[in-house]
Amino acid sequence: MELQETLRAKGYRLTPQRQLVLDAVTDLGHATPDEACAWVKERSSAVNISTIYRTLELLEELGLVKHAHLSHGAPTYHAAAAPEHVHLICRVCGAITEVPPSTVAPLVDELDRNHGFVADVGHLTVFGVCAKCHQS
Repeated sequence: MELQETLRAKGYRLTPQRQLVLDAVTDLGHATPDEACAWVKERSSAVNISTIYRTLELLEELGLVKHAHLSHGAPTYHAAAAPEHVHLICRVCGAITEVPPSTVAPLVDELDRNHGFVADVGHLTVFGVCAKCHQS
């Protein structure tokens, strides 16, 4: 469903700011509110950080973006249209790698089978050292 239709169905209207924030998240792939704000400000100086936060919350409520916690700071957002993935974060260089949920399927199955725990793979983040940094 198109952004405008999604917003209208929930009683909202498509504003230039909302479109810009969604475009920022989509273009950046993974974006903190500050990163989205910087991207938006390059295109429109009329948007402030509080507008970014409110818009991200609305877009998430509407199912257009998702968030993950990739660091101790603010959440990182990505487009909900992106395929579900697990984040691998390098503690040395900060690289973010996406892997398909099948990569962690044995862990997810084990958690369910032995602990009755159903993992939310879309929020799963694994911290470690990437291959490039590990070889250095």
